[in-house]
Amino acid sequence: MKKENKKQSQLPFRLNLLFFFVFVLFAVLILQLGIVQILNGKRFQEEIDSTTQDITKLPVPRGEIYDRNYNVIVKNQPTYAITYTPPKNAGAEDKIAVARKLAPYIDMFHPDKEERKKQISRITEREKKEYWYLEHVAEANAKLTMEEADELKPAEQYKEILKRITVNEYEHLTKQDLEIILIKKELDRAYALTPQIVKNEHVTPEEYARIAEHLASLPGINATTDWIREYPYDETFKSLIGDITTEKEGVPAENIDYYLATGYSRNDRVGENGLESQYEDLLRGRKEQVKYIMNNHNVILESEVVVPGESGKSLILTIDMEFQKLVDEILREELMAATAGGKNNLLRDALAVVIDPHTGELLAVSGQSFNDEKQDQIYDSAYRTIYDQHVPGSIVKGATILAGYDSGTITPGHREYDEPINIQGTPTKGSWMDLGSVNDLDALRLSSNVYMFYIAMKMGGENNYYPGKKISFNPQAFQEMRNYFKQFGLGTLTGVDFPNESPGLKGTLQDGGLLMDFAIGQYDNYTAMQLAQYVSTIANGGYRVQPHFLKEVRNPSSDEEFGSVYRSFNTKILNKIVMDENYIQRVQEGFRQVFQEPGGTAYSYFTETDYQIAGKTGTAENLHDTINLTMVAYAPYDNPEIAVAVLVPKLDPDMTNNNSIITRRIFDAYFSLKEKRENEIQEENQEEE
Repeated sequence: MKKENKKQSQLPFRLNLLFFFVFVLFAVLILQLGIVQILNGKRFQEEIDSTTQDITKLPVPRGEIYDRNYNVIVKNQPTYAITYTPPKNAGAEDKIAVARKLAPYIDMFHPDKEERKKQISRITEREKKEYWYLEHVAEANAKLTMEEADELKPAEQYKEILKRITVNEYEHLTKQDLEIILIKKELDRAYALTPQIVKNEHVTPEEYARIAEHLASLPGINATTDWIREYPYDETFKSLIGDITTEKEGVPAENIDYYLATGYSRNDRVGENGLESQYEDLLRGRKEQVKYIMNNHNVILESEVVVPGESGKSLILTIDMEFQKLVDEILREELMAATAGGKNNLLRDALAVVIDPHTGELLAVSGQSFNDEKQDQIYDSAYRTIYDQHVPGSIVKGATILAGYDSGTITPGHREYDEPINIQGTPTKGSWMDLGSVNDLDALRLSSNVYMFYIAMKMGGENNYYPGKKISFNPQAFQEMRNYFKQFGLGTLTGVDFPNESPGLKGTLQDGGLLMDFAIGQYDNYTAMQLAQYVSTIANGGYRVQPHFLKEVRNPSSDEEFGSVYRSFNTKILNKIVMDENYIQRVQEGFRQVFQEPGGTAYSYFTETDYQIAGKTGTAENLHDTINLTMVAYAPYDNPEIAVAVLVPKLDPDMTNNNSIITRRIFDAYFSLKEKRENEIQEENQEEE
């Protein structure tokens, strides 16, 4: 009983001891909170208030480009890269300090001796002075007296000090000094919290490893990977692919406000011409957005990815690169052949466009040109098919005949007598020979100029011509005939998906004689792309379809397979020829006779082919006693797969077959390649069975 009473008396004591201990803990906690709140609260609040948040956008790999058979045309080659991401308010002293630390681990000089000399020569006098200043701050500041310094603003002081630094003071810079200057030049390009490439060419694995190992002592520096554009087909199709700027060039200065407003950084690489520019919005990708929280010393406290990055989308083009290479080779060979033995001294270019006349898909677009400085060198100039315009000659006669039909000037089967025409005040006009009585089909097959002259005269208001007469002329006839031509794509934009397409060149003078010249393709100028659209419109029965390079767009994929289809390019009909369908069929027959009937101007070059072809030849007088040879054609005649436009300007007048040889070789190459592929598929199917 006594033991129980003793236990009961000890229990309150222990409870009291526990309560006292808890009380002391609470008292200490309250005291500490008071110290934090009363003594240090203001400082802590200022520190909380001084943290800042910034979102930066990090670049992603650019989209790649493929041909219609999914062969890569432009890809990204991964490379080692050294980057610098400066904190906010990083000054020149901070950057020179980083440059000094980085220099022992990196080689900024180009491995080629001549390129190295160019690098050093590009270091300016000012950059050398600025480096000397940062290395000798006290000595540099002493170049100004106290009185001079008081009279100048800080920026003026700095400028005056640089002016007083002499050549003797910086001329003995060592190779290491120059390397530090080169590094700092790259660091100076960087914007706060935005990675800037310091070096991404010729970075060796050893360099990469050294820098990666010392990142802790290199503030803002990172060893990472970058990409450079690589072209597996070398120069083939390169002029149409276009270029992108370097990270040093950044976005074009003339459009900098637009680029900055659409999420670009100043040092971003962008398409500057060609398809790289046309489809910049698809190729650029979506930048990764990272949120940084920093203290008042601009030290990053934490970071968070708020928008994941996504590589640019892949473009699948309509171009067949295997066929494209064949067409390029044909043009190069024929250029060389045409200039052999000192002939055709003014010849510079050969142009060809191959298109699917039903869909507008461009299968091959080729331009080959002599280098003006080295005449024996030929370079890719396919862009000239879209930008350069030339007088086309007789290939436009199909449009002239159709204008005659629809205007009521002639009817199918109408005949004229082909002999020289003499108009008062105008040189005698005629065909390449007196053809006698010809109808509309004969006029196309034999390429009668006189037949077209009569159409032009009648459309211009002259219905009673006789030799020596001053013919009537209604100026509105020029616009009427041009409107007919525009329905086929002649003298208007084709709509091709390429920057700054040329609409052609219109003559400015107007009279009856010039309208007659217009009717035979000897006045207005057109591009090879316009000629391709024109012949396609006739080939497909009267639908002017938009030519295009883009076939489809694919989303990026994390593996080697293609991503899902993001967008497909559907055939776009720009207009339908508003006239009797029988008229188109009549011209199609005339085009067939040009190639398949005796006497046709292309007949001798296209006998014994395995395909039925139709089209029109053309010869136009050019400056300096030269001619342009042109040809438009399509095959098979009854169900066209391809249409071709060939344009070779500034040939000697006696060169009369260059266009026919090129066109024949292009069609042969297309159908031979088609047969080869069909045989390969057949063999594969037999092996599987």
